[in-house]
Amino acid sequence: MEGAGYRVVFEKGGVYLHTSAKKHQDPDSLIAGVIRVVEKDNDVLLHWAPIEEAGDSSQIFFSKKDTSGGDSCTSEEEPTFDPGYEPDWAVISTVQPRPRHSEPTRGAEPSSPRGSWAFSVSLGELRSIRRSKPGLSWAYLVLVTQAGGSLPALHFHRGGTRALLRVLSRYLLLASSPQDSRLYLVFPHDSSALSSSFHHLQLFDQDSSNVVSRFLQDPYSTTFSSFSRVTNFFRGALQPHLEGASPDLPPAPDDEPEPGFEVISCVELGPRPAVERAPPITEEEWTGHVGPEGRLQRVPELKARIFSGGLSPSLRREAWKFLLGYLSWEGSTEEHKAHVRKKTDEYFRMKLQWKSVSPEQERRNSLLHGYRSLIERDVSRTDRTNKFYEGPENPGLGLLNDILLTYCMYHFDLGYVQGMSDLLSPILYVIQNEVDAFWCFCGFMERVHGNFEESQETMKRQLGQLLLLLRVLDPPLCDFLDSQDSGSLCFCFRWLLIWFKREFPFPDVLRLWEVLWTGLPGPNLHLLVACAILDMERDTLMLSGFGSNEILKVSPWLPRRHIRHINELTMKLSVEDVLTRAEALYRQLTACRELPHNVQEVLGLAPPAEPQSPSPPASPLPLSPTRAPPAPLPSADTATATQPDSSLEILPEEDDDEEGVDS
Repeated sequence: MEGAGYRVVFEKGGVYLHTSAKKHQDPDSLIAGVIRVVEKDNDVLLHWAPIEEAGDSSQIFFSKKDTSGGDSCTSEEEPTFDPGYEPDWAVISTVQPRPRHSEPTRGAEPSSPRGSWAFSVSLGELRSIRRSKPGLSWAYLVLVTQAGGSLPALHFHRGGTRALLRVLSRYLLLASSPQDSRLYLVFPHDSSALSSSFHHLQLFDQDSSNVVSRFLQDPYSTTFSSFSRVTNFFRGALQPHLEGASPDLPPAPDDEPEPGFEVISCVELGPRPAVERAPPITEEEWTGHVGPEGRLQRVPELKARIFSGGLSPSLRREAWKFLLGYLSWEGSTEEHKAHVRKKTDEYFRMKLQWKSVSPEQERRNSLLHGYRSLIERDVSRTDRTNKFYEGPENPGLGLLNDILLTYCMYHFDLGYVQGMSDLLSPILYVIQNEVDAFWCFCGFMERVHGNFEESQETMKRQLGQLLLLLRVLDPPLCDFLDSQDSGSLCFCFRWLLIWFKREFPFPDVLRLWEVLWTGLPGPNLHLLVACAILDMERDTLMLSGFGSNEILKVSPWLPRRHIRHINELTMKLSVEDVLTRAEALYRQLTACRELPHNVQEVLGLAPPAEPQSPSPPASPLPLSPTRAPPAPLPSADTATATQPDSSLEILPEEDDDEEGVDS
């Protein structure tokens, strides 16, 4: 919108001031308004006005910044808003708003009490912008001026923080602070000012002015060379606006700040290639890979075939033991038999540990009692519609219970966490042997145990990586999700936690997992599977015309909003379609020559840019099987082959009829 001497480049309603410091705001303390970015007289202004004063934007007059020195924000009184404080309900600064010297607008009396809260500030006066912590009610921004005062916090009840920051990035350089990932430092698009800012931040060991010169000439390559320690997508943006394209800003940052800056660059992807999946591996084809002494031959070729087509149902019982690291790809038949005898003895030693605990002992062992109660509750509702687990006296339920309790003895630090029964159920269904299913389950947990750690760092990291991939693949979809308060992708939490176990029909889960276990074509194919699902549903989401109240709801699984339509996709997805699209997305990304380094890291195309911390890693282990050196094989006289009845085959040999299996 343009007028005499000014142009409104951004306008967003539903931006409130919370004028009370109370946690629960009463209606009178909420002032609804409109935020605008306006170009006027060679200056760019950020203007907020209450609804009754906003009126017709064409009738609003804006003033240039007051150069007379009068600025109430420079009061000696310390503002009560603490930028480092993370309240459950953000409150505004008690610093009085800047007196405005603009002409009164239509629609409000000059003496209107609410009108006194309106403010207009030049972008050149901003020093920093603080963004609210993710998940705290309405998102808000706090603007801090060069004088050190903070303007009233702007609460975006209808979303729009990312859109506003994107517009501001056209005129300013926004970079997250090394000390606080939610604080954006504001730099002008000016070489001398930027040099001074780099000098004060001590970002470079070399001359700052030289860095700025190269940065402005070639921002992409210079940024990646200078900011080499890129570790997290949530760490800010330092990319100037080029050729009218709005640079993408980072999503809400993680709770734990990390040093350094993250470069967000616009990536031009080529056309998406066509992908066709192959038929499943047959028994005859598998036999062709079995060499002398039962050793598998041409293993990389075999894994590639599993990735492209999956396995025939009759092969899964044997092949899954290799995919999950229970049996060595290089071992002979005799070596495998000796290994199974050793692992059988080890399993029952651990099982005996909890079975020998008397009820009186368990009353004094709250940890074991808690695990047992939680396992019994989860097992009783795991895949009960599947004929393998249906019925009150089904032996499969008892084996689920025993394996999970034994895993608590195997991994004392982790124990049992809700969701593990979902990972074990398909394995036991396929393997149909207690001991073998336990060790296959352990192999699976080696890959995903970080998902169940109390710190949730692995889940946060994966959601961040997923958002990074989605931002490169489909920025408009990211913007839409952000506008619906779903930009954190928390509705994907369950997908990643239990590897889509509840999103696909049971037979499709078997196919999906065996493909993911190959570790091909990279270590994070499950993230591309999530991208593929969102890509398949993007038009339905973005063109449905749903209002935010219809799209969003509170999930019983997560204490955050997520998309109802996504939840309704459960059991309606085709695994072959999803895998085809996921592979196409991978090829499309890898064909890009200017793929950012952090995206290459996620796809396994480049090593991490920063050394691993000496503390235990929070990220999941690579999806490709990683095995410790094989232990010495026991001698025939020490190997124990005796097995209690519960480890014997629990179903007779029969052809798998997956079409009849319910989830």
